[in-house]
Amino acid sequence: MVRLRILLLSLALIASIAGDETDRDINQEILDQFTQPPRTLIVGSSVAQEENHKNTPVGNSQEVKNVPEQPKKLAYDIPKDLYKDLLRFDIDWAFSAFIEQHGQLAGKLIQVLLAAPTKDDISAIVKKYINTLNRALLTYAVSVTAMHRDDMRDFRIDLLSLSNPSKLVDGRQISTMQKAINVNEQVGNFSIWAKYSTATNSDDEHRLAYFREDVGINLHHWHWHLVYPFEGSLDIVKKDRRGELFYYMHHQILARYNAERLSNELSLVKRFNNFREPIIEGYFPKLDSQVAGRSWPSRPAGVVLGDLHRHDINLKLDIEDLERWANRLYEAIYTGHMTDKAGALVPFDEKTGIDVLGNMIEASPVLSPNFGYYGSIHNRGHMAISYCHDPDGRYLEQFAVMGDSTTAMRDPIFYRWHAFIDEFFVTYKNTLKPYSRDELNYEGITVTSIRVISDCGKENHLETFWTNFTVDLAKGLDFTPKSNVGAIFTHLDHCSFKYEIKATSSLAEAKKGVVRIFIAPRIDDNGKPYSLEDQRALMIEMDKFNYTIQPGANNIERQSINSTVTNPFETTGRELGEKKTDPIEEFCGCGWPQYMLVPKGTEEGLLMDLFVMISDDDADISQWDSVTGFKAASTMCGLRNRNYPDPRAMGFPFDRPLSEGVRTLQNFLTPNMATSTIKVQFIENNPKTAAKNPQTAAP
Repeated sequence: MVRLRILLLSLALIASIAGDETDRDINQEILDQFTQPPRTLIVGSSVAQEENHKNTPVGNSQEVKNVPEQPKKLAYDIPKDLYKDLLRFDIDWAFSAFIEQHGQLAGKLIQVLLAAPTKDDISAIVKKYINTLNRALLTYAVSVTAMHRDDMRDFRIDLLSLSNPSKLVDGRQISTMQKAINVNEQVGNFSIWAKYSTATNSDDEHRLAYFREDVGINLHHWHWHLVYPFEGSLDIVKKDRRGELFYYMHHQILARYNAERLSNELSLVKRFNNFREPIIEGYFPKLDSQVAGRSWPSRPAGVVLGDLHRHDINLKLDIEDLERWANRLYEAIYTGHMTDKAGALVPFDEKTGIDVLGNMIEASPVLSPNFGYYGSIHNRGHMAISYCHDPDGRYLEQFAVMGDSTTAMRDPIFYRWHAFIDEFFVTYKNTLKPYSRDELNYEGITVTSIRVISDCGKENHLETFWTNFTVDLAKGLDFTPKSNVGAIFTHLDHCSFKYEIKATSSLAEAKKGVVRIFIAPRIDDNGKPYSLEDQRALMIEMDKFNYTIQPGANNIERQSINSTVTNPFETTGRELGEKKTDPIEEFCGCGWPQYMLVPKGTEEGLLMDLFVMISDDDADISQWDSVTGFKAASTMCGLRNRNYPDPRAMGFPFDRPLSEGVRTLQNFLTPNMATSTIKVQFIENNPKTAAKNPQTAAP
């Protein structure tokens, strides 16, 4: 049986869309519009003269622009006033949801698409305006819409992402594809290697390029922000525990990134909390933006943030604004209350305070208790960094990769910025009381042991290695190949494994519980053991699932590929075509890539603590979905049209400070918990296929 290599990014086939034949045709029709190259013409043609709007080019008669579709009368259409506003958003502008002007305009279009009577109406709108409106804005609006319409639950958002390969592949490699196609006219398939070549090994940060530049990781981040937009109406922005999930999803990214840093002999990420000091990390993306033929802007090492005065996007931001918002947020955290729009002091509730704080930091105008006072520190910080190369617009440069959720995680400063953002949440959590023994324990339940058994035949020893997958980019290229064109990516992977947990119950009847599994590094970058206080911030959630505990002995087995943290989709072409995906799982396609579940480790073997807990959640059973429970990547993304399926605080039991006297994981354990030590070793090549394929190139 072929082992599942799970990834959000689907590959060559589209035939896995669920639903009847009519639904599949409509979905395909929408997707096909985005995969067609923009129509062009030479200025001065009669067609161009007939289209009297802002997108009509002027000046050089050889300049090429997109051609608007001729107006048609649709049964359901974009309102005239909104259409005019959308036309004012030039077809060659870069789009970013982080820019309020852009996000608000996209939000209006999303509302129109959400109100469309049928999916056919959306298809008609896309077909009519695909060559008239800014394609990046339209792609975003359709993607968010698909995430929030019941009749589009089976729409393949991941395939829509392939309509812009420039955000996935080095522009030089796309150029190589085009040259190869021009020379080779025969019909057939061919692929090129996509390297993560943004720097040389003399740059220490380049050791982590395999993580930062990974396609699946970046698409996870993009997909998450489609599920949880911060601009728009309440019906799409307000979701159960949205602010808390913003905190926890990014907190887990940092925990995983730090594990990768330790795997590569680097220190933990340092917060970027002094906005007036130089950014020591440079970043030079090798991606083309597909905006007016430009590449993504670069940032040399040593750049200092400047006040933003960008009239082109109506954005004025002083560094003092970021500092003032940070001080106000910390004031709210330390005093235990926030100031609402009416000026009243509102205390943080112990259960919901983290959610409110998340909506203040990744600020949504419709959810923040006082948007004007606490500002938008997360989003504006992204923009300050993404425009630091041209803060006043004098060089007519667009924003850099930090301004787009599809590309932001490629830049090393992303992790330093989010370490700064994470500190707000950690500081708030540290104001809460430690969990009592009663809150941690499950009376009558004892976990006696946990171990992992690898498919490669080892116990408590996980092995990682490089492997390859191919992405079919043919339909997203702005030239028309006669054959399938693949980009071969090398990524980290691991031998699949299973958890074996032994537990006993002294209770007279079966009881429901939640099994929670974490790992964390044992040794710091100086070779000293971590205290549990330090480990708390490094705890990586590996899985979480329901289990009914029977009286007496219980042997619990759980396959790693079933993790509720990771994206469950198959990426091998043939199997993709056969797979039928539960539409509820589609909502959770933003989960962490399955192949990145395990950190890289070291050649000698990175020692990590493996922790398991069976928590008593029977009292909160009403909070669970009795049909689905934990589905797909619900830990990262929740469930569609449902409350978040875990009644406990995200990160439980490591989200609060420790009780006095607790210094180590062993001190922390209650009878319903167990721990063991595992080794994570990087071995270059898959041990199960090394004999057949002796060499896989490093990324």
